[in-house]
Amino acid sequence: MAAKEKDQRNRLIAQNKKARHDFHIEDTYEAGLVLQGTEVKSLREGRASLVDGFVDLDNGEAWLHGVHIPEYAQGSWTNHAARRKRKLLLNRVEITKIERKVGDKGYTIVPLSLYFKDGRAKIEIAIAKGKKEYDKRHSLAERQSNREKEQAVQRRLKGFTD
Repeated sequence: MAAKEKDQRNRLIAQNKKARHDFHIEDTYEAGLVLQGTEVKSLREGRASLVDGFVDLDNGEAWLHGVHIPEYAQGSWTNHAARRKRKLLLNRVEITKIERKVGDKGYTIVPLSLYFKDGRAKIEIAIAKGKKEYDKRHSLAERQSNREKEQAVQRRLKGFTD
């Protein structure tokens, strides 16, 4: 198999960077998606948005809500609704673990990334707890201080003095 074909089979479609900023990520799971044909074609074009997405558990099944997969341009009357709910493919043990954890106060399930793995659409979901405003500021300050430390080390290695 050629390297280019391998890259096409394993590639990132969409990522929810805001989720890592707004939530403390506890656990992550990989789930398959039940999609229609035009949804897959639209994803292969690299078009999707996870920003407003969330996962709901209903009668022992996991459902993905609010993820925007735009209509396929060449689709006809068979096109899909852009924000319809989609079933996630998880096994019973994973769903039970997730239900137990989400039953605690303050936990939710958010999508982190949508990608193709060996030609199949997969989504990485996470059990997360919302951050407070001061937590967000603290993580930004920590990231900034780490960046400054890295830059100082690089200046030292290049022979510059402070």
